[in-house]
Amino acid sequence: MTDCQAEGPGNMTPMELYEKLSAQGETVRALKTQKADKADIDAAVQLLLKLKVDYKAVTGQDYKAGCLPSDSTPTQDNGPSTGEDEDTVDPWNVSTSSAKGVDYDKLIVRFGSSKIDQDLVDRIERVTGQKPHRFLRRGIFFSHRDMHQILDAYENKKSFYLYTGRGPSSEAMHVGHLIPFIFTKWLQDVFDIPLVIQLTDDEKYLWKDLSLEECHRYAVENAKDIIACGFDVNKTFIFSDLEYMGMSPGFYRNVVKVQKHVTFNQVKGIFGFTDSDCIGKISFPAIQAAPSFSTSFPQIFNGRKDVQCLIPCAIDQDPYFRMTRDVAPRIGYAKPALLHSTFFPALQGAQTKMSASDPNSSIFLTDTAKQIKNKINKHAFSGGKDTIEEHRKYGGNADVDVSFMYLTFFLEDDEQLEKIRQDYSSGALLTGELKKSLIETLQPMITAHQERRKQVTEETVRQFMTPRRLDFNY
Repeated sequence: MTDCQAEGPGNMTPMELYEKLSAQGETVRALKTQKADKADIDAAVQLLLKLKVDYKAVTGQDYKAGCLPSDSTPTQDNGPSTGEDEDTVDPWNVSTSSAKGVDYDKLIVRFGSSKIDQDLVDRIERVTGQKPHRFLRRGIFFSHRDMHQILDAYENKKSFYLYTGRGPSSEAMHVGHLIPFIFTKWLQDVFDIPLVIQLTDDEKYLWKDLSLEECHRYAVENAKDIIACGFDVNKTFIFSDLEYMGMSPGFYRNVVKVQKHVTFNQVKGIFGFTDSDCIGKISFPAIQAAPSFSTSFPQIFNGRKDVQCLIPCAIDQDPYFRMTRDVAPRIGYAKPALLHSTFFPALQGAQTKMSASDPNSSIFLTDTAKQIKNKINKHAFSGGKDTIEEHRKYGGNADVDVSFMYLTFFLEDDEQLEKIRQDYSSGALLTGELKKSLIETLQPMITAHQERRKQVTEETVRQFMTPRRLDFNY
């Protein structure tokens, strides 16, 4: 209590204030349970109320037990969504009532991240000397944390590394799963930096009705699809949690460090865990956090702890890394930076993301050209009108049309994409013609991927997944 009174709020970080508040709340509960003197209880309560005022003054948020403070000062609470008209976005569920999909501007405010604006896109182009990837040009990667800091360091000849991942819940990946890997490969190519890819087969064992053997087999099969994206074996390390954590003391030590600094109340508040969840789920977030720190890979970084990490991922994974960023300074590491992508919509519409568990909502990387054509023609949600006459007169709505949304991800030519938008909106282009454009874009792309995957042998996978030094000097 004396420490809390002596240290003013201006001298404490939001996380330190949060910890003080949590501890003081426990003190008040203990005093009440012990039926202590009323004067002692009143004094403890008054200190608790003062800390809550200090916390709001520093963070701009009301204190909520179990909800970590944002690492930037938001104008609104960035906790879980409670309003009926709010989008649902967490690591396991994505849904919205809007046919246009999730409102990403609201999500930036809720999560306390920063928008990737044109100035940042232009700066990336200047620093790399390369035309920005279409995912940046079109706002598919739309939000970030500390990307300017990454670019500052890079301009000062300080390296960084990339970390992304995949939860292997099925043998076949769908086209939506390619988004972070396509962009990560571009980042690796233009910055020439190491990449680590985590396959969370342990997570899928904890969350799904699958055996350990099935989860690990899916990890190996998914690794083949990831390798087929064109990653360089000399610059990329792919690892399975079930394999790597048992052979890497550095990785496991970082897991334990994170576990020590995050309470059960905090993970319940962040991830929505309940008392009936297995303890494996409760401890798992620390395993996803550990690759954010270079000491988890001593074979790559030679024990250095000062190499910063950049994480390209879909924004539903941000809760893991908000937690990681809060913990990092307290265990002596730099906060990881992040680049967030939008979600790849289901064929039936942007109200939810594509799911591997629903074959009719997804286009898989194993689908034949005929299956791709049939799925798009039969299931892709249309923004067109009910009749040709009405469509010619009023035009279609490209903002809700799934075929057009998919083209924004995969059609490289900006001018061609804009012409398709204008023609569809004016009624000059019919829904069937728009779907045909998408089919003609996806069929060769997926066929080429399948051909590359055939070249990936078990030995190739072993090379990528063997802990080793990469072609970088640290």
